[in-house]
Amino acid sequence: MSEINSLINEINRLKKEKNAVILVHNYQRPEIYKVADFIGDSLELSREAAKTDSDTIVFCGVDFMAESAKILNPDKEVLIPVKEAQCPMAGMVTRQELLSLKKQHPGAAVVSYVNTSAETKAESDICCTSSNCVDVINSLPEKEVIFVPDENLAKYAQTKSDKKIIPWKGFCYVHSKITASQVKEAKRLHPGAKVLVHPECPLDVIELADYVCSTSQMLYYAKKDEAREFVIITEHGMVERLKLEIPDKRFYAIVATCIQQKKITLPAVLRAVQEGIYPVKIDEEVMRKARRALDRMLAVS
Repeated sequence: MSEINSLINEINRLKKEKNAVILVHNYQRPEIYKVADFIGDSLELSREAAKTDSDTIVFCGVDFMAESAKILNPDKEVLIPVKEAQCPMAGMVTRQELLSLKKQHPGAAVVSYVNTSAETKAESDICCTSSNCVDVINSLPEKEVIFVPDENLAKYAQTKSDKKIIPWKGFCYVHSKITASQVKEAKRLHPGAKVLVHPECPLDVIELADYVCSTSQMLYYAKKDEAREFVIITEHGMVERLKLEIPDKRFYAIVATCIQQKKITLPAVLRAVQEGIYPVKIDEEVMRKARRALDRMLAVS
């Protein structure tokens, strides 16, 4: 038996023994999928975290995702296998910076992308994900919306909303580096393929898409659509998920890697389940206020 298979078998055995559930983001390494109880995008994983009856949640993703799981499950143990798996975009806005912007726009609602810290969520009216950001923004009674931290996602949402969106100057370093010229070259190389683009990309990239969607929406679209080939414009690990789920179709990626997501490994997951590391800790008042914003998002979704 290979070392990888041995690790997978031991993790799957231990999680049953310890009543643990393993939630895995789409961008994780393909071998991590094999220990997952659920694989999905941020919205799907938030929903799964909200309804799990396990004693322990092991979150294979980055820090803000594990924090969200803890906020939705304050009485459960939530573990992140690698504490250095931190989303740079989530760190691009702080509580104090957001409070300052709120003072400048006192009548605006605050929409916080889930790619933010618990403290930022606590100062927000509602959260959103890439799959529901437009619905969330349009559900609000306010005419002005402060949107943190992803400027590209805010610009995309502005094309779908009559509200005035005040964007923060944050960005995803993976999606923001993808260029329109790369997409045009991919379309030239694969002229029969449909182009699926994540809304964290720049607008000139989004304009080249056949469909703009979150990672899991890419999966649903590719399953149902008649096309046999797809160019996938997001973190390239998503192609592994698509190949796994839809082996009879072809998927092409632009090389775009989230180093933080790839820090999670099978040995790290095994250690997390065995030793209970690393537990997510959040101040109770912060958690209570952030829970309100997440619950409001889930109600809209």
